[in-house]
Amino acid sequence: MTLEYPFERVRNIGIIAHIDAGKTTTTERILFYTGKTYKMGSVDDGTTVTDWMEQERERGITIVSAAITTEWKDYKINLIDTPGHIDFTAEVQRSLRVLDGGIVVFDGVQGVEPQSETVWRQADRYKVPRICFINKLDRLGASNNYSIKTIREKLGANPLQMQLQIGFESEFTGVVDLLTMKAIYWKDELGSEPVVEEIPADLMDIAEFKRAELVEKVAELDDELLEKYLESKPIRIEELKKAIRKAVIENKATPVFCGSSLKNKGVQPLLDAVIDYLPSPIEVPAVKGTDPKSGEELVRNTSLDEPLCALIFKIVTDPYAGRMAYFRVYSGKLVQGVMAYNSSNEKKERVGRLIRVYADHREDISEIGAGDIGAVLGLKNAITGDTICDAHNPIVLERISFPEPVIFVAIEPKTLADQDKLGNALQKLSEEDPTFKVRVDENTGQTLISGMGELHLEILVDRMMREFNVEANVGKPRVSFRETITKSVPKVDYKYAKQTGGHGQYGHVVFSLEPLGQGSGIQFVNKITKGSVPSEYFKAVENGVMEAAESGVMAGYPVTDVLVTFYDGSYHEVDSSEMAFKMAAIFAFREGVEKAAPVLLQPIMKVEVVIPEEYLGDVLGQLNSRRAEIAGMEPKPGKAQAVTANVPLAQMFGYATDLRSATQGRGVFSMEFSHYAPAPDDLKEKYI
Repeated sequence: MTLEYPFERVRNIGIIAHIDAGKTTTTERILFYTGKTYKMGSVDDGTTVTDWMEQERERGITIVSAAITTEWKDYKINLIDTPGHIDFTAEVQRSLRVLDGGIVVFDGVQGVEPQSETVWRQADRYKVPRICFINKLDRLGASNNYSIKTIREKLGANPLQMQLQIGFESEFTGVVDLLTMKAIYWKDELGSEPVVEEIPADLMDIAEFKRAELVEKVAELDDELLEKYLESKPIRIEELKKAIRKAVIENKATPVFCGSSLKNKGVQPLLDAVIDYLPSPIEVPAVKGTDPKSGEELVRNTSLDEPLCALIFKIVTDPYAGRMAYFRVYSGKLVQGVMAYNSSNEKKERVGRLIRVYADHREDISEIGAGDIGAVLGLKNAITGDTICDAHNPIVLERISFPEPVIFVAIEPKTLADQDKLGNALQKLSEEDPTFKVRVDENTGQTLISGMGELHLEILVDRMMREFNVEANVGKPRVSFRETITKSVPKVDYKYAKQTGGHGQYGHVVFSLEPLGQGSGIQFVNKITKGSVPSEYFKAVENGVMEAAESGVMAGYPVTDVLVTFYDGSYHEVDSSEMAFKMAAIFAFREGVEKAAPVLLQPIMKVEVVIPEEYLGDVLGQLNSRRAEIAGMEPKPGKAQAVTANVPLAQMFGYATDLRSATQGRGVFSMEFSHYAPAPDDLKEKYI
């Protein structure tokens, strides 16, 4: 059992970046230098600690975020390595929600890439302080200065250059620390012993210029230092560090470090920076939640003396240990064996084994206190986003919101024996991954699974076959369309009246329907006055509308962006029931949508393709044939071009193969969901 650390000696950090910028390799080096592993893993060989799933090792990408606890210079670091691929954006989102700080890794050749922008915006949303690491400086065409320029221009950030690279590309041997004005070299093969020397004479002028620039930028962020700077008084290193730390925690600046994780250079100064500049749990704002009974706002400070408050941010089904919930404790402490109250579903559960996680290895502990991250076994009813708290002081933290899935496939078991196993596997996987949805099509009776992209679904099906031993047939990927209305309907009057033996059924509702802006979903407003319908039926009417919206009138896709106003109706003293009002609402909604000029919406993806210049014409032709709307082109280092376009998802199937053959395997592309837009007529005919 490791010794417990005071709050100011704890760091909860994540490593975030575009796919292939070197997050997992950087994590491996951190684990090696902090003494957690005795040999360095390699992504290419499939021997990394955090990428422990078979699918991750085969593909050389991170799929699930892995949590690890390690120590550096008497500080405890809880580290989460997150995926870079857009299909797994939910993993990044839920990790950022519980972290206090982040290391953003950039590829030294590419600088800011599309996915770097996405994770940066997610970090902005959760106000996560961060430091940057420009990786791969040993590669051809890598440039620290170019990368810093893209951070400033593309992300609108305020980067502080903390280091100067010594040597370019394959000659890259070390860095100049601009605070201490010393050169740091990594001369041994493993880079375990950084050697501190004087700055080479040929770099002295540029180092002095860059240091003056750094001091000026830091002074601008702190009033006391600015006064000293303007009066030309000397500023001590400790004062600069303190000002940088304050600016990072307030999200006013981002220190930038550089190196090459694969070549074992630059990682130790990065670890020092985590401790010097990223916040401890007591330096981030106190967590806010609501009282489940009164709805008033509550605040929980990072303290062991306050009542327990923890957020479950991830559920994992472990083949050996069973169902494991990762959580972050914000206040109080969670003790093994006690009854914990889940305020999100209002159930009490006994806390089973508490574990400190080290990728896929574990260590049992008796309690986890405020400001810490751990995992618990044995919570049967908890799901991602649930709040665990003290039953006498309940609090509900804001749930983590996830994007809607955009692609689906039909799946069916191969044999009768697989039927039960399939249901069990789908349930466990959808508990783990909130962007993975399972539903049964009421028209065809097929089981449909939907997710964030082809790779996402491919990996989930692969896991199902390997981890849960389910043999299944999988259909071709299909696009998840939506339906909406284009005009208002002021009045839809529907009476549901059935006369059977004994009590009849009677429900009468009057609605108006209006189209809403994109992304608004279904909004239900109740404007019943004068008691024309008793309040006990209101919920049934709302449930009926929500249920009817799940399958539209054109092609059975979910209806979205509609405002339904319930403003009149009538009831019968004896025959009215919740069921009758729910049925009336379902039929009224469908009738209203039919009258409101419904349209089919298709998902549009934001695609970025990076290719060598000579293939530009072919690739533009390919994109145009896929109905792309070219949004822009931008030159990249090394005679490359980046093309951004908006393309319907239905046109993107098989694009990876086409791009590879058109560019001799040198083109890469990334795509993420952008918005829904009306589908063209020929598509409507195909799907309706």
